[in-house]
Amino acid sequence: MFYKNEVHLIAWQFPDINPLVLSTFTKGYSAFFKDTNFMSKKTNKESDLQGVTRLVTDATIGVTELVEAMHRRVVHPPFLPSTPIQHLITNIAGITFKNIKNSTRFIGGGLDKALGRLTPVLGKLRKTNEVEGMRAALNGVLGDYLEEKENPLKIEMQFRYESEAITLDSKNLEANYSDINGKILLMIHGACMNDIQWTRKEHNHGEVLAKELGKTPIYLHYNSGRHISSNGQDFNKLLEDLILHWPVPVEELIIIAHSMGGLVTRSALYYGDQEKKKWTEHLKKIVFLGTPHQGAPLERIGNYLDVILESIPYTKPFAPLGKVRSAGVTDLRYGSLIDEDWQGKDRFDIDGGESQRIPLPKKIDCYSVAAVLGKETDTLSARMLGDSLVTVKSAFGEHKDPAKSLNFKDEHTWVAYENTHLDLLNNPEIYTKIMTWLV
Repeated sequence: MFYKNEVHLIAWQFPDINPLVLSTFTKGYSAFFKDTNFMSKKTNKESDLQGVTRLVTDATIGVTELVEAMHRRVVHPPFLPSTPIQHLITNIAGITFKNIKNSTRFIGGGLDKALGRLTPVLGKLRKTNEVEGMRAALNGVLGDYLEEKENPLKIEMQFRYESEAITLDSKNLEANYSDINGKILLMIHGACMNDIQWTRKEHNHGEVLAKELGKTPIYLHYNSGRHISSNGQDFNKLLEDLILHWPVPVEELIIIAHSMGGLVTRSALYYGDQEKKKWTEHLKKIVFLGTPHQGAPLERIGNYLDVILESIPYTKPFAPLGKVRSAGVTDLRYGSLIDEDWQGKDRFDIDGGESQRIPLPKKIDCYSVAAVLGKETDTLSARMLGDSLVTVKSAFGEHKDPAKSLNFKDEHTWVAYENTHLDLLNNPEIYTKIMTWLV
């Protein structure tokens, strides 16, 4: 099936996607299109149908343009003169390609409108964790595109608890929590994931820590395909609303962030400090789990692929495939946190330069856990590779230029050997370490 090929492409192009997300995306994508009764079983809401229609429409047009570009390369070989016959062939083929694209736009637009009319009839459809996972992965891969196109599949940033959105008013917050208190534990997921996926192998750091330490857990749900700085600014505003509407006096705010979630948190803190937001005064501790503070090496490798494809005439038509990566994913190259890191720049430019150094906050205790696939007895080089997605040095904010290092305190860092990037979510030893830091 085509969806399996798409997932393999995603695994290569999007380094921050983990096996669980890929598995979820595969199952959800398959079920979405294979199940003849998917409208009543598999989607979150009827607007998802419109979103899928738009994606299929745009994908068809994109593939048509790719084939057309390949056709030109074949008919008109690079560096060789073209004959009148070759030009005639190209012109005739061009009419065909144009008709395909125009028909696709017409049919796609008609379906989109038709599905819109079905909205009041279909009503709200039952959502599942599988479909939520599919949407999260899709947003991680194409989230900036979904937002630009106003596609109904885009995820709107919100706080959630037990998989449900929380309205930020005192009465609603009290209704969601039977024993609400002033100690808030906020959980931030990573790229291509969602708040539900904090639960792994029947364990959820947030739920267990909240129960053991007497805190109120709350989860951020966001579109991880947007620029990290864009999510950071929205998170900053959302946090201020949360603090202002919390029904009891806020005593402390603690954040636990996985992977990209740590960068979104640091970005929000940067903008919160700039704007002197009240929520920053309540933030006491941040625990980073596998956060690529100094960037993700595999995203830089993916960028090299873009350059290679662009530089070879016969492979140039395939270059757009290397640029499918969302803004959020390309921000992982150097751990970009603020608008200035990407505004006015080509985010696929290999010489785009590193991100600006944003230091750790001085008045907030910051901790970091780095996962390592190998054993502690392995060679130093093998251990420093980390969990295959994030290196130990990046997780600990270390840079070849000491002036750009984040300088975590030694006692605030810990290496979890024989763990994957996902094991950070459920390993008992990691949970115990977090517990010791939060007590």
